[in-house]
Amino acid sequence: MRKKLIFATLCLLAVGRLVAQQPAVQNRADLEKERAAIQKEIEDVKRTLDETHSHKRETLGQLALLQRRLKLRESAIRNINQQLDAIQGDMNQSWREILKLRAELDTLRVQYAQSIVFAYKNRSSYDLLNFVFSAGNFNDAIRRIQYLKSYRAYREERAENIRRTQDLLQGKIDGLKVTRAAKEDAMKKQSRERALLEDEKREKDQVVNRLQSQEKELKKEMAAKQRQDARLGSAINAAIRRATDLARKEAAKRSADEKAAAARAAAAEKANAAKAGRPETSDEALAPATLNTVKTPGKTVFSSEADVHLTGDFENNRLRLPWPVSGTISMSFGRHEYIKGIWHDNAGITIDVQPGAAVKSVFKGEVQSVFSVGDVQAVMIRHGRYFTTYSNLSTVSVAKGEPVVTGQIIGRVGEVGQLEFVLSNEKGTNLDPERWLKR
Repeated sequence: MRKKLIFATLCLLAVGRLVAQQPAVQNRADLEKERAAIQKEIEDVKRTLDETHSHKRETLGQLALLQRRLKLRESAIRNINQQLDAIQGDMNQSWREILKLRAELDTLRVQYAQSIVFAYKNRSSYDLLNFVFSAGNFNDAIRRIQYLKSYRAYREERAENIRRTQDLLQGKIDGLKVTRAAKEDAMKKQSRERALLEDEKREKDQVVNRLQSQEKELKKEMAAKQRQDARLGSAINAAIRRATDLARKEAAKRSADEKAAAARAAAAEKANAAKAGRPETSDEALAPATLNTVKTPGKTVFSSEADVHLTGDFENNRLRLPWPVSGTISMSFGRHEYIKGIWHDNAGITIDVQPGAAVKSVFKGEVQSVFSVGDVQAVMIRHGRYFTTYSNLSTVSVAKGEPVVTGQIIGRVGEVGQLEFVLSNEKGTNLDPERWLKR
């Protein structure tokens, strides 16, 4: 019984260690995947910055890219720190298990040595022939043979337990060496990232100093962008108002049609009752059935069945929507100070791309509006109660009222080399596109 308990304990310990290790391994794998994504984005920003350097121009857009690269670099360092914490946790766990295995191994060796010593001291009593032939009867002799076999199997199993524990211990020691190597590699990466961060901070400070010497020109440039954004915002709000007004009228018409249909059904029921000689059903008795046929208005004016389904599909694809273009975000959503005294509140995100790049719809829907913003064009697509707007287009390949599918080309980016992408809801509230687009 004792040997079975020892064997079962060893098996449970081995399984427990494997289960305990699994979340940590998965966590480190996720962190490594996140780090690779951050590095890819840093490379994209660097490529865009190299293009701005080749054109020998320094703008607020370039500064925004530098600031974004700094944030990404800081994210990369945080990611490495998390990896180091996970690795250190694995090492601590491994050390605890190594110490426990060593204690178990020492105990097994002592017990095995004691059994060998006992067998040696009492070897004459265990001589097979003497022990068997000294039995009082045949059945007793059979039991003694079975006992000797069991005892021999027990000693062999005890020795196997020692070998198995030694293998587990060696595996843990080898794994600890690998983990130490991973920690050293992560620390080297951390050191490189910190050095790069310091270099990039100096580069950003130099650009800021040069830009501050052009404060008047920059304020003029930012004022022009703000005017352009204001025109875009006004056009977006006007298009949303038109869409909601139309949806409200359609909802009212549906409601009126449903009420009329209910009234006709009630009249038909009365007529049928009169023909059949049944007592007439009062209007009060028909009222509940009539009310049940009329849909109660929802929280949104876009309450048609098609709009409800489209809205749900759009929301279910949050963080999975494809990017409208392949480029680099130079200006993020919201209010930011680029240099002291120069602020900008971005309605969406500004994506730097090559002029002429194809712009694609991020989701299926219907073209709500095609309009001009200064000397560029914009397309707004409605996805149920959500709207996406694509501005700074030189050409447009869709028309108002046209259905579009996910990934369909709707136009091309103009010479400015930037796409303004805005995500709004039916109330005209702008949402952060980065919280919806695929990461």
